[in-house]
Amino acid sequence: MIKQILGKLPRKPSKSSNTDSNNDGGVNAFSSLNSSHGPNSTSKSSSISSKSTNSGLGASRMNNGTIAPQNKSNQGKKSASVAGQVDPVLASGVYEPLPNFRDVPSSEKQNLFVRKLNMCCVVFDFSDPSKNVKEKDIKRQTLHELVDYISSATSKFNEVTMQEITKMVAANLFRTLPSVNHDNKILEMFDPEEDEPTMEPAWPHLQMVYEFLLRFVASTETDAKLAKRYIDHSFVLKLLDLFDSEDQREREYLKTILHRIYGKFMVHRPFIRKSINNIFYRFIFETERHNGVAELLEILGSIINGFALPLKEEHKLFLVRALIPLHKPKCVAMYHQQLSYCITQFVEKDVKLADTVIRGLLKYWPITNSSKEVMFLGELEEVLEATQAAEFQRCMIPLFRQIGHCLNSSHFQVAERALFLWNNDHIRNLITQNSKVILPIIFPALERNTRGHWNQAVQSLTLNVRKIFSDADQELFDECLVKFQEDEVKEREIQEKRESIWKRLEDVAASKAISNEAVLVSRFASVAITTGTSPRATAGS
Repeated sequence: MIKQILGKLPRKPSKSSNTDSNNDGGVNAFSSLNSSHGPNSTSKSSSISSKSTNSGLGASRMNNGTIAPQNKSNQGKKSASVAGQVDPVLASGVYEPLPNFRDVPSSEKQNLFVRKLNMCCVVFDFSDPSKNVKEKDIKRQTLHELVDYISSATSKFNEVTMQEITKMVAANLFRTLPSVNHDNKILEMFDPEEDEPTMEPAWPHLQMVYEFLLRFVASTETDAKLAKRYIDHSFVLKLLDLFDSEDQREREYLKTILHRIYGKFMVHRPFIRKSINNIFYRFIFETERHNGVAELLEILGSIINGFALPLKEEHKLFLVRALIPLHKPKCVAMYHQQLSYCITQFVEKDVKLADTVIRGLLKYWPITNSSKEVMFLGELEEVLEATQAAEFQRCMIPLFRQIGHCLNSSHFQVAERALFLWNNDHIRNLITQNSKVILPIIFPALERNTRGHWNQAVQSLTLNVRKIFSDADQELFDECLVKFQEDEVKEREIQEKRESIWKRLEDVAASKAISNEAVLVSRFASVAITTGTSPRATAGS
């Protein structure tokens, strides 16, 4: 009898309950905690418990929305299991500090670490400084303890811990950024150089979370092969989205963290480069509005510096399709220093790219923006400094046509910056070696500056450059001077002829104005006027 009774007792519930508890420690516990992570959830303890209960109910619903009656007992066990996974501090609705790591035995520290992580998943509303003051301070102190703990870790982080870490980081960092300045109408008026950036009010907490993430990624106890399951492509994309934050402090942390991720997770490297490319494409060709371009370029400068030789075709395409077009947006001044560094790194890695870079600069050369033109001339000097003679000869004709325009600029800083190119020994040697091609192109600009530029400093610098050319090859200099004088005479004759033609046209128009007859000016007006052909005869012919 006893054996028969024992044989009828079910044996599987214990196994299923273990399975449920394991599952809740992974995905289910994550979703139930996430459901209560709104900005106002901390002050409403009842909503936390109700949401966890609702998630348990939702798990037992069938596809048609009806609740399966046979799952009622399992449902009760599952919701009880979820409640067991939620930290007691959150479940009770009282946000109180947990014990310090120093006050618990070593065997309990791992469990306390996870509890503190769960506790910090609660996000507070910082728009009202007087709200949840005590709770905010408790969370800040807890984050401090977590940073200290992860910095002094002496054993590898296991998979459960990594899942809890990334969950806490995601709950605090990944959010929708304020889009006030992204509106099309406001975008036209927005000037990143003039307007004050919006500072993140939740920075006291965000800073600690960023510091925690940085220590976690940099820690020797973080196994990259295991961590890549949680710091995955989705995680990286959300980090990249945060680069558009107006708070420079946040962008500085993001820059350091993304660089560490790039260094530690080799499997993510192509994806990170491609994602940054996409951000640049959208910025260049669509919005021309992004706060983090300078920081992204700073990361890329370090990445480019580590490229192996010979350069891959992918990297060269990145230069041509993303970096060079970044000279196009109006706000290039915000990131030009970092962009110039990246461009120069490419030329130093592969000197054959100098021609491509210089022609790219000429393509986007500013016409009416003098301050931007000064920046381009500064970058051009850095590129030319790394350029060899063969590549210089390929692009020197269009290059010095543009430099000639700069020499004659009425903005003295543009003319001055162009003349400063001759102060660089390497560039001066390149020019001197190819003076037979270059001097005829820029001689007219030099001569006009000498005769009539309004700025005395520009005139003085121009005389110095003329002397460099005359000392190098006096015969060539004299030939250019004679040709310039001949061209001046021809230009004067053409101008006089043009004025004479217009004078005759005015006389014909004045004589016909009395009879109200239309005056037809033929394509060869000068011939028609000298032969005395009447307008009507011309029209009839």
